[in-house]
Amino acid sequence: MRASTICPTVDFDADGEQHGFLKLPYSRDDSAWGAVMIPITVLKRGDGPTVLLTGGNHGDEYEGPIALSKLASTLQAGDITGRVIVVPFMNFPAFQAGTRTSPIDAGNLNRSFPGKPDGTVTERIADYFQRHLLPLADYVLDIHAGGRTLDFVPFAAVHELSDAQQQTRCEAAMRAFGAPYSMRMLEQDSVGMFDSAVEEAGKVFVSTELGGGGSATAASVAVAERGIYGLLAHAGVLERDTLGGDETGRTTTLLDMPDSTCYITSEHAGLLEMWRDLGDVVQEGELLARVHDATRTGAAAIEYRARRGGLLAARHFPGRVQIGDTVAVVADIVERNVPVVI
Repeated sequence: MRASTICPTVDFDADGEQHGFLKLPYSRDDSAWGAVMIPITVLKRGDGPTVLLTGGNHGDEYEGPIALSKLASTLQAGDITGRVIVVPFMNFPAFQAGTRTSPIDAGNLNRSFPGKPDGTVTERIADYFQRHLLPLADYVLDIHAGGRTLDFVPFAAVHELSDAQQQTRCEAAMRAFGAPYSMRMLEQDSVGMFDSAVEEAGKVFVSTELGGGGSATAASVAVAERGIYGLLAHAGVLERDTLGGDETGRTTTLLDMPDSTCYITSEHAGLLEMWRDLGDVVQEGELLARVHDATRTGAAAIEYRARRGGLLAARHFPGRVQIGDTVAVVADIVERNVPVVI
């Protein structure tokens, strides 16, 4: 296969702390010999596991970029055993634009794997992660949130895998992340996802959804930061006694999204009126939201009801909704107050 056009300015095998770029040549009107410069930090000390930490897979999700930027400026090679690779702005063009997809090629990085070394900018980024970064990693954490169009209760997530041992390792890492909720997640569209690429490579993979609305809160960033350190300790890269604070007594609520009835999809466009809030426990058939016709008065609102009982884990964020938008997601409550074990 053709070599990647991306050139790292860091040495992944060198001990110490390096802050550099993944340099992707990109000729354009305002820079004939220009490049997309994706920031990257590599921390390494001796032999040990490698943890790949990514944020900004979608450019309008901010908990990952904030928490990983802070980590890259504070964590030192002397603090770790092994290697930590930090990429806070994975789809850097999308992050710069504040959009889910790239303004260069409309590419959704999380639907572009395994990528192409001679493809679009987004496909080349995917290819580099697929062929050059994933083989280095033992653990991968990809931090997501709802972006501008969704809002979530804060959860770490794994998928249901065919390999039982890999499933066990992923679930242990998810619990070590220690988010308020821990989700076994059903994806409606998993084709081309970074998640699938990592899992198919046999790695331990944890994803998150930590909020939404195209911003971040103090609470959601705190969940991301604590989770990063918990996963690093679980992987053996950090000593547990360096975490600080009292880690005893922390719990998470286990959730499951077993099938498509978890999703409520709007079949109408209009003004969204939510009837239940994130984190509420709802019953099957209970009213979750109504959509009002915004083109005329006097029309009855359309009701959307829960297709199963459980916890309202996600909702549409903007006040206006389009046909085909996800209005709400209801997840099964598997177990409450499960101890966080790092």
